[in-house]
Amino acid sequence: MPSILIVDDEANILSSLDGALGREGYQVEKASTLAAARRLLKEAFDVVLLDVWFPEGNGLDLLKEIQAVTPETVVIMMSGHATIDVAVQAVRLGAYDVLEKPISLERLLILLRNASTALSLQAENRRLTKPWADPIIGTSNAVKSLIAEIEKAGPSAARVLIQGEHGTGKELVARALHAASPRASKPFVAVNCSAIPEELIESELFGHEKGAFTGATQSRKGKFEEAHQGTLFLDEVADLSARAQTKLLRVLQEGEFMRVGGNRSINVDVRVVAATNRSLKEEPGYREDLYFRLAVIPIVVPPLRERPEDIPQLVEHFASTISTRPKRFSKDALALLERYPFPGNVRELRNLVERLLIMTPGHTVRAEDVRALFPARLGASFPERLSEAVEAFERARIEEVLKAEGGSMTRAAQRLGLERSHLYKKMRKLGLEGGR
Repeated sequence: MPSILIVDDEANILSSLDGALGREGYQVEKASTLAAARRLLKEAFDVVLLDVWFPEGNGLDLLKEIQAVTPETVVIMMSGHATIDVAVQAVRLGAYDVLEKPISLERLLILLRNASTALSLQAENRRLTKPWADPIIGTSNAVKSLIAEIEKAGPSAARVLIQGEHGTGKELVARALHAASPRASKPFVAVNCSAIPEELIESELFGHEKGAFTGATQSRKGKFEEAHQGTLFLDEVADLSARAQTKLLRVLQEGEFMRVGGNRSINVDVRVVAATNRSLKEEPGYREDLYFRLAVIPIVVPPLRERPEDIPQLVEHFASTISTRPKRFSKDALALLERYPFPGNVRELRNLVERLLIMTPGHTVRAEDVRALFPARLGASFPERLSEAVEAFERARIEEVLKAEGGSMTRAAQRLGLERSHLYKKMRKLGLEGGR
């Protein structure tokens, strides 16, 4: 249901509308002054019911501010003595409609239902006009296999766990799954679990009620509610706290949850697609039952070093999308790029192409231009064999992380996304001395 802010200086109107709309299932907040309304409007509302006249000012001024900052917000003006001129002015300023007091609840509910339809159409228009992320580029067998998996899994309702290294394009795969599903016209909501502090992740996912914690000045919908009937993408799902894992498991099992500080269950219809760069089965403290709930269909995104034949296509694509006047890459430059292991995967390649387009004079990027911008630790040339280049990078990266972690194998393994025993084996294979 849409969230509504009622702004009126009459306490009886605030109370009566709050009660009536609350019984209809709307999420309602109230403000008795324009100053209080401005504070609350730092959070987004779907609908604002706004009185015209206030002791300290004019509601039309606040209407202008709302339209300037969040033009998609539906504003319905209210007035006990509105003239035709005021109504015309309000509509010209962007008001959805103007209601005369005393407010007819029946008419208001009809307006709100129509507003909900308008909000859905706005969301759909934004979805259709919003530029999508880069398409999945490549003709290698690895990419063909990945696309085939997406085509099979997309139309189903099953949850998907996308696994892959940083920069491989896991969110791109998630968006492709959403686009291939019957939910394609509904919201796609992405959450980076590693970017949200542990104490806020529950509120972010499940929302909170007013007063649930310090700073919770109003109720707020979480990402699950925002993604209702659509897809919720949980990136870096391995970083969820134990408490958040428990709540997530309940949502997946029951299809319902309670907001932080709430006491009523909220039902949602959401397809969850998760992603991780680590092995959840081997992650210390990660719930095994949650892993199996998330990994109904596992999809592995291959690293760029396993599909070097796609690099020329990716370079051409990035060059054409980054610059309006793309430069040509010489065959030698492309051959050099194909020999580099790209530890940062497709993301690193895109950044490198952008740097080359900016820093290279002339109309052609040559091999010497590529050598000049590669990381210094790998030198000016690369091994001919891909396996040797990968080993060179792994050796340099492990040494770098071990040094940064003071020789601690445990912390280095965590930072590299490896099990401690796996790191020991890899170091022995590379001829590196062990840490502590």
